[in-house]
Amino acid sequence: MNSEKLSPIGRSLLDRRGFLGQSGMSMGAIALSQLLARDNLLASESVGPIRPNINEQKPYAPRPPHFETPAKQVLVIYCPGAVSHVDTFDYKPDLYKMDGRKPPGLPAVTFEGPTGNIAKPFWDFKPRGESGKMVSDLLPNLAEMVDDFCFMHSLTTQTSAHPQGENFMNTGFTMEGFPSFGAWVTYALGCETEELPAFVAINDPRGLARSGKNNFGSGFLPAAFQGTDFTAAHPPANLVRPGDYRGSADRDSVSLLQRFNAGHMQRYPGDADLAARIASYELAGRMQSSVPNVMDIAGEPAHVHDAYGTGTGTELKRAYANNCILARRLLEKGVRVVQLFNGSDPSGGNGITNWDSHSDILKTHAMQAEIMDQPTAALIADLKQRGMLDHTLVVWCTEFGRMPFLQANGTGRDHNPGAFTCFLAGAGVKKGFSYGESDEFGFKATVNETSVYDFNATLLHLMGLDHERLTYYHNGIERRLTNVHGHVIQDVLS
Repeated sequence: MNSEKLSPIGRSLLDRRGFLGQSGMSMGAIALSQLLARDNLLASESVGPIRPNINEQKPYAPRPPHFETPAKQVLVIYCPGAVSHVDTFDYKPDLYKMDGRKPPGLPAVTFEGPTGNIAKPFWDFKPRGESGKMVSDLLPNLAEMVDDFCFMHSLTTQTSAHPQGENFMNTGFTMEGFPSFGAWVTYALGCETEELPAFVAINDPRGLARSGKNNFGSGFLPAAFQGTDFTAAHPPANLVRPGDYRGSADRDSVSLLQRFNAGHMQRYPGDADLAARIASYELAGRMQSSVPNVMDIAGEPAHVHDAYGTGTGTELKRAYANNCILARRLLEKGVRVVQLFNGSDPSGGNGITNWDSHSDILKTHAMQAEIMDQPTAALIADLKQRGMLDHTLVVWCTEFGRMPFLQANGTGRDHNPGAFTCFLAGAGVKKGFSYGESDEFGFKATVNETSVYDFNATLLHLMGLDHERLTYYHNGIERRLTNVHGHVIQDVLS
């Protein structure tokens, strides 16, 4: 053997002294590993990312989760503007005792200026259901369903500003440009249907929320996983074939485009943007037949329309009710993630277009509740009646809470990032259960304080995904929805 072609270690092993020295060290290492293994002191197996195996030409194809769970689909009901937890789901008797007095030990200045006096809830609380959960009269229809809900009362967030709060709740970061929760789920799991998008965002009839499409965007994930946004009143544009364009000509054009697209994919393999564009066009072609069917809300039975309230109340309430029916129909058709918005950018004034109530909260919160309560409760009840809650996770959430005191010389409540309430229902979560507590005024989370990171980690877990291993390599970093934080809240799992 030519020793010049060997490595330095290889040449040393040809020498008797070197061989014995290297062998001695190796045998010692083997003996040490055996001793450590005997006492269970070996390091755990290295855990790295688990990336979905995505077919670039079929990015929406279903993919297995990291582990099996009951939830296969998720409905997110998002209420922009910050719903007041102390006026809805988080009952605080001390607010009645301290009503009209200065808050002891609470800050003199908050997000929008000096604090006013403690204000008792603007609506009466009553025990509801077999669990006796205290819920206010503001949301009477949802109140009747508390035995199906899992409340989380100790949520906290990092910001007091609406755009950043929306971003943080929906993408895990206060800055823009990060993938939304729905994008992460569909990136990991794909979709069970090839006829509709994997992720649909149903915006409020009044328009987009403050952070706009960032709330359901794909960020740096492949573009195929962004949410497709439309409402019951406004279906996706450009799906109807022109009247003078024959069906045979349409089919011939599609066939030719498919050949061109296949050639492009062979010339530019790995181009995610090109693959997403081709996939979206092909999906649009299939949606020409599937969307008119799913949008046929008028064909629902009269008792369904009565339950959702599509024929009563304000025009906004009726439009939102139609959106709720659309959400159920999309889930029935196999859409993986449906995000339903109740509230939009507050360009119409304080508390008018969403839940942001810095003044006259008695009027503005009542206005939003009249729109949201009946249709939302009917949607959840409808899912339950159809057996869909067995495999659907329902998430009701907002970006932060509101203060237990009024703003100075005002009639509304300021932003409160220190405590707020969201609830879950359906597959994989406990029923009639409350997790965590805020203090006696609802100002700060005190028992089982829970971050948005924990919240999102738990939602991913409920969908069968390990939040620490669902990552995407971007700009030198393995990014994930929960950044480098978050723990699954085991107590809320059924």
